[in-house]
Amino acid sequence: MGRPNRAVLLAVTCLGQFMVLLDNTIVGAALPDMQRRLHTQLTGLQWIVDAYVLLVAMLLLTGGVLADRFGRKRVYLTGVAVFTAASLICSLAPSVGWLVAGRVLQGIGAAALSPASLALLAAAYPVPRERIKAIGLWAGFSGIGLAAGPVAGGVLAEAFGWSAIFLVNLPIGVILLLVGLRSLDETRNPSAPAIDIPGTVLSVLGVGALTYGLIEGGARGWTSPLILGSFAAAVFLLTAFVAAEARRSAPVLPLRLFRERLFSVSNTAMVVVGFALMGSSFFFSQFFVYVQGSSILRAGLQTLPTSLAMVIVSPYAGRLAARYGFRIVVTVGLALAGPGLLALGMVHAHTGYGNVWWRLGLVGVGFALTLSPLTGAAIQAVSPQEGGLASGISSTTRQIGAVLGVALLGAIVRTRQSGGASFETGLNSAFLVAGGVTLATAVFTGLWLAKSPVKEDSRVEHPVLN
Repeated sequence: MGRPNRAVLLAVTCLGQFMVLLDNTIVGAALPDMQRRLHTQLTGLQWIVDAYVLLVAMLLLTGGVLADRFGRKRVYLTGVAVFTAASLICSLAPSVGWLVAGRVLQGIGAAALSPASLALLAAAYPVPRERIKAIGLWAGFSGIGLAAGPVAGGVLAEAFGWSAIFLVNLPIGVILLLVGLRSLDETRNPSAPAIDIPGTVLSVLGVGALTYGLIEGGARGWTSPLILGSFAAAVFLLTAFVAAEARRSAPVLPLRLFRERLFSVSNTAMVVVGFALMGSSFFFSQFFVYVQGSSILRAGLQTLPTSLAMVIVSPYAGRLAARYGFRIVVTVGLALAGPGLLALGMVHAHTGYGNVWWRLGLVGVGFALTLSPLTGAAIQAVSPQEGGLASGISSTTRQIGAVLGVALLGAIVRTRQSGGASFETGLNSAFLVAGGVTLATAVFTGLWLAKSPVKEDSRVEHPVLN
C-alpha cells in the first residue's frame, strides 16, 4: 500500500474509532433528556447504556477473529454500516424498547468496527516504528471523542433533543463507507482460528442474565422468582462457558492465559477500572441536572474534567510504566481515583462547582494512569504472538466491568431510593462504593501486580480504546 493510500487508511480508521468513542460519552450527557422525553426511570437509562456496552464487551474478541478470517476491510465497513444504521434507528426510537434495540445493534457494529480498524492499521504498517506512530495517532485522535462527547451531547440535547446525538453518526458513517469502499485494501490472516460460536453465545447470554438481574432487581425485588432465576441462569451459563472453553482447541477466551499471575491480576484490575469508571460516570450528568439543578448543556460542560484529564494524561501512562514499572503506576493511579470517587460521595446539592471539578479531575487522572499499563501488563504476560489477543481480552474485561458497574451502582441507587432515601443520598452511596472498591484494588495491585521490565513499544503506550 502506497503512502497516499496509507494516509487515507489512517484517516478512515481514526475517524471510525472516533465515532465509537464519541458514542461512549455523548450518550451520558443526554440521559436526563432521555428520561424526561421517554418517561422512563433509572432502570431504563441503565438498559440504554448497558445494552450497547454488553454487546461490545462480549463480541469484541469475536470481531477481531472475524476481521482476520474474512477480511479486515469487509468487517470494518460492515461494522460501520451496522453502526450507522443502528444510529438512525436510535434517533427515530419512539420508546425505550426501540432505543435499547438500536443500542444493541450499535454495540454489534462497534464490536466489528473497532478491532478491525486496529487490524487494518497493523497490516498497513508492518515496520514496528511506523506502526507505533500510526497507532499513536489512532489512539490520540480517536481519544478526542472522549472529551468531545459531553460537550456535544449537552449542546445537541439542549438544542434539538436527545435524538440529535445519534444523528451525528450518520454523515460520519456515510463518509467512511464511501471513502473506505474506494480506498481501503483488503487484508486477512489465512491461518486465523475458526469462530467460537458456542463460547460467544454462552458468554453473551451469561453476562446478559447477570446484568438483567442486577438492573431489574432493584425494581422487581431481589427475592422475586424472576430475579433469582436470572442469577441462577447466569451461574449455569457462565459455568457452561468455562467448561466449553476448556475443551475447545481455539477458544474465544483461552483460559490457560489466566494461569499467569501478571495476566490474571492485570485483567482483574481492569474489570474494577471499568466498573468504577463507567459506573460512576453514568451518574455525572444526572447529578448535576437532578441534584444541583444544572441545565443539560451546563451539566455536559461540568463533567468535562474527567474526560479531559484522561485525554491529557493517557499518552504519558505508558511511558511512566516503562520507566517505573506496571505496579507502581497502576497502584498510584488507583490510589488517586479511589479518593476522588470517595470525595464525590460527599458532594451535595449546595456544593459549589469550585469544590467539585477537582474531584472529577482526580478520578480522570487516576484512571488514565491505569488503562495503558494494565493493557501492557497483560500483553507482557503472554508470548509475542498472542499480544493482540491479550490486548483484546484486556479491552473485553474493561467493558465487562463497565456493564457490571452501570448495573450494580444503579442497583445501589435504586435500592436506597426504595428504602426512602433521596436520589442524592443514593448517588453518594454509589460513589462511596465505587471509591472503596477502587482503593481495595490499589492494595491488590500493590501486592500482586508483579514488577516486570517494560519495553517501550506500541503495545504498552497505546491501549485498545473502545
